[in-house]
Amino acid sequence: MRLSAKAQYACVAMVDLACSGTDRSPVHLKHIADKHGISQRFLVQILLQLKGAGLVESTRGATGGYLLARSPGDISVAEIVHAIDQPPPPAPSALSGLYATTIVQVVSEVLLEAQDREQRRLAEITLEDLAKQYHQRSEIAYQI
Repeated sequence: MRLSAKAQYACVAMVDLACSGTDRSPVHLKHIADKHGISQRFLVQILLQLKGAGLVESTRGATGGYLLARSPGDISVAEIVHAIDQPPPPAPSALSGLYATTIVQVVSEVLLEAQDREQRRLAEITLEDLAKQYHQRSEIAYQI
């Protein structure tokens, strides 16, 4: 599976928002950009798309910023990726111009199955899952 840099950065930003705590205070765009090395201009575009998809909310002003529109357990990685990148076509496009030989059919079925598994896995993983992994790794790093 190939994800655009924009979709990857969107996942990073969303996990950062999920890990920012439960106090529901907005996170400044600059904080996310500086923390992860993402261009602020690029991050603005990403967050606007995520806002349009109903995944984040924004507030203006000195104390403004971004926060998750829903609970981290209710947002899947697939939703984030599909808010930025279009979902992959249902059939492997690389084989669409070939004759329908048995070999082409077998390869096409395997590719389609792999694509389906990828999409199901992304749909299973939530921001809450990724936030838990982050916190576990942070605790281990802190203990060392």
